[in-house]
Amino acid sequence: MMKRLLSCLVAVATLCIGTVAATPPAIAQCAQGVLCIELDNPNIEPLPFAAPSFIAETAGADQYARDLASVVAADLQGSGLFRAISQDAFISQITSFDSPVQYADWKAINAQALVTGAVSTTSDGQIIVKFRLFDVFSEDQLGEGLQFVGSTNGWRRMAHKVADAVYSRITGEGGYFDSRVVFVSETGPKNARLKRLGVMDYDGANQQFLTDAQAIVLAPRFSPTGDRVLYTSYESGFPKIYVLDVASVGRRVLQDQPGTMSFAPRFAPNGQDVVFSLTTGSNTDIYKLNLPSGQRTQLTSSPAIETAPSYSPDGTRIVFESDRSGTQQLYVMNASGGEATRISFGQGRYGTPVWSPRGDLIAFTKQNRGRFHIGVMRTDGSGERLLTASFLDEGPTWSPNGRVIMFTRETAGSGGSSTLYSVDISGRNLKAVQANASDPNWSPLLK
Repeated sequence: MMKRLLSCLVAVATLCIGTVAATPPAIAQCAQGVLCIELDNPNIEPLPFAAPSFIAETAGADQYARDLASVVAADLQGSGLFRAISQDAFISQITSFDSPVQYADWKAINAQALVTGAVSTTSDGQIIVKFRLFDVFSEDQLGEGLQFVGSTNGWRRMAHKVADAVYSRITGEGGYFDSRVVFVSETGPKNARLKRLGVMDYDGANQQFLTDAQAIVLAPRFSPTGDRVLYTSYESGFPKIYVLDVASVGRRVLQDQPGTMSFAPRFAPNGQDVVFSLTTGSNTDIYKLNLPSGQRTQLTSSPAIETAPSYSPDGTRIVFESDRSGTQQLYVMNASGGEATRISFGQGRYGTPVWSPRGDLIAFTKQNRGRFHIGVMRTDGSGERLLTASFLDEGPTWSPNGRVIMFTRETAGSGGSSTLYSVDISGRNLKAVQANASDPNWSPLLK
């Protein structure tokens, strides 16, 4: 099953940018000849679009055709930037992939974009998906479309790829739908919770487990290529870091030093180095381990607790949390270690910092006046913005395009539970993703 998730889909056509002539409401000319949503507009309204069921071009493709269009629509609407028009409102029906578009009928229901597609299956278990994107108001096709070929088991991935292409053409940004999230699945009562690693599509579908529930597991982290996962396990009685191969589900302990505890691991952008916290006696510092050579380097040396390190996308800097100032705050240092600069100065305590894949922001958890928040700030600590507030919000992780943050929200009381939520970096579109789960980490886009 896991190997199916890793199967590649081959793009056999190129999606091009078309020329548009109109600027309908909720969209703007972000660049000459390119129709897009202004993502930085504080008054942005979701763009209405239509996604009719795809055309089944071979016998047996009907269900795939309906399901593909449904997932594409759900992806786009779930981003908060698009609004799907109900198929009950459609005047036109798409009966052939090559039929001319009746633009007047789509204008009449206020659709601003139209996504059409077709599906065919082959005798050897393959599926072929193609699609086109139209700007209804300019009555123009946006590009030549895309075609994907893969196994029938990968139909949801193809739908996510179609949605990513539509999202990218209209927003001007990379997509994030064709990605996965590794997380900790939690079952049982709060005082005796069973935890195991799980992996799922970004939207909670296709959930599978990577470990059993025999030991507590924490903080899974994908490698830059998405083929490995670092995590912390208590199976020996002490926290130790393991690296797991996602395809084979084989694993090994990263380092096993008697008398020490290792935790909070994260890959460097090069995929060869791992940064983590190591406790020896009563002292906790940050170390780097080179996986090929096994060479370990100490990066901090302080009587304080230093943990939760995260690399900048270019691998030159590390942000981490430390109580060296007396309270839990955020610091940035060179990737080689040395003197660190404090960047958090607001009221309260800061932790679990994560550098955006764009490199411009750092997400964090903040505790202040009995409430927990997920927030973002610039890399120098300026421009702090709190995106959420609840009894307990923690552990942010970035989508591959740096537009959305997923995190854990826990409810109060003895019967409280953890749920994965997502929110965009403007603080809009807060929504639940997966119940009975914690510690999410977003993969890069799948290849």
